[in-house]
Amino acid sequence: MKIEKKPFGQIDGQTIDQYILSNNNGLVLGIINYGATISSIIVPSARQGRADVVCGFNQIDGYLSEAYQNNAPYFGATVGRYAGRIKDAQFVLGGELYQLEANDGDNHLHGGKLGFDKRIWKSETLEEDDAVGVKMSLISQHMEEGYPGQVEVNIYFRMNDNNEISIRYQANTDRVTPISLTNHTYFNLSGFKDNIMSHLACIVSDSYLQPDASNVPDGSISKVENTPADLRKPKPLGVCIDKMEMGFEHYFLFEKDSRLREVASFTEEKSGRGIKVFTTEPGMLFYTGYYTSDQLQRENGDQYGQFRAFCCETSRYINGPNIASSPGSVTTPDEPYESETVLAFEW
Repeated sequence: MKIEKKPFGQIDGQTIDQYILSNNNGLVLGIINYGATISSIIVPSARQGRADVVCGFNQIDGYLSEAYQNNAPYFGATVGRYAGRIKDAQFVLGGELYQLEANDGDNHLHGGKLGFDKRIWKSETLEEDDAVGVKMSLISQHMEEGYPGQVEVNIYFRMNDNNEISIRYQANTDRVTPISLTNHTYFNLSGFKDNIMSHLACIVSDSYLQPDASNVPDGSISKVENTPADLRKPKPLGVCIDKMEMGFEHYFLFEKDSRLREVASFTEEKSGRGIKVFTTEPGMLFYTGYYTSDQLQRENGDQYGQFRAFCCETSRYINGPNIASSPGSVTTPDEPYESETVLAFEW
């Protein structure tokens, strides 16, 4: 296994670095320190050769373009301080009302206008006996985007010869505050030769948080049984999406278990590629890219757009600070934030 560092472009005169992690089986991971973003995952295929299976760009200009900024798909980025939407961009904590930045209509989305996805992270390489990796770190100041508390965030990206990519999150705060971190990578296991309709999907969940009229969960739970959202047994995504107006944007609930366990799997038959998702999180926002702009593509021509890639956003409950039953949505100085998600690739 090896790791190398190279320049990825500049923002306001500051060089953005890309780290290229390679294992001995041909799996290659690219991470940039802008947004602690996964910019590339190259996966082999005995049938079709190597291909990049995630949405991203080969230089920083792609993330700064007008088309990308206007669409705001968060390709591969680390999302925080709180992932997903927060109703009316506010919450009450300790009897005090906190008003957040409203960047999604009346709601707060993915940490606000200057969330973690738009920050330049401090970075350092990790070389271990059984893995190579990158540590990304930043400080989120008290009242940044409206959130209380100064928070120190560390994210450890690691890759091993079992073809696993681990993302481990750790955060400390000096006062009680909501924290929910996720990675926003979009996958297409065909390497963007086709859309995602033929991908076989399985999500180990019998329920999801029901969104209200503004597309924000209020704590109500719906069962997947007898609905197109039932993925407890593998089925082609197209079979489900054809029965939905806008495809998937469902926060699926997992069994109450904070251990790392398998929660989802996806396969693409033509290439033979597959991915399994393991997480310690209580749920996952599964999104199939209804709003992703067809104007976006990688420099080599890989075409992105509606239903051409899917996200597995493992996180705390969407709108968790406003849902009484939401587990772990608030972090305290005495109990640091801990989370891990593992992506295991097959081919």
